[in-house]
Amino acid sequence: MPVPEQDLPARPPNASIVEMNGLVLPTHANVLGSVFGGQVMAWIDLCAAMSAMRHAGAQCVTASMDALDFIQPIKVGHVVNLRSMVNYVGRTSMEVGVRVEAGSPMADTREHVASAYLTFVAVTAEGKATAVPPLSIESATERLRFEEGAARRAQRLQLATERRRLRDQHDQRQRDGADTEDSG
Repeated sequence: MPVPEQDLPARPPNASIVEMNGLVLPTHANVLGSVFGGQVMAWIDLCAAMSAMRHAGAQCVTASMDALDFIQPIKVGHVVNLRSMVNYVGRTSMEVGVRVEAGSPMADTREHVASAYLTFVAVTAEGKATAVPPLSIESATERLRFEEGAARRAQRLQLATERRRLRDQHDQRQRDGADTEDSG
């Protein structure tokens, strides 16, 4: 039985921090010797999922990945470091930010190579959405991340509304016979 959301104690964002490290092998790379974008996405999703589960105290599923920015390539032989943290929470969903850095294992420097924001929904064993704990914001940086997360959520909702409007408009044209081409 899900815990009522008013009974969930607030958790600080830094309690959800997850850090992953790995060595980039040839199996991760394309013909140019840099990591496949899809491999980076998989690593990001895994790291972010662990942050979401740590915050929620429940299983979580990926709802969306947006604002994935590849800044520079990650080369074979480099060590890749991913760091994730919950930035924003709603009632059953959370936004997790992930920063990816990479560099030579022989050097003590890493460069920022990618960043992403993902939305997760906490779910019960039956797959039903369940409440997540609120965030206890403790610093100005955490407040900024929370507010930016709220703004990104509002943009996602606005885009979903516009997509529904366009789809409804398209469907109406189809029913009226005004648009007979189906391109997917």
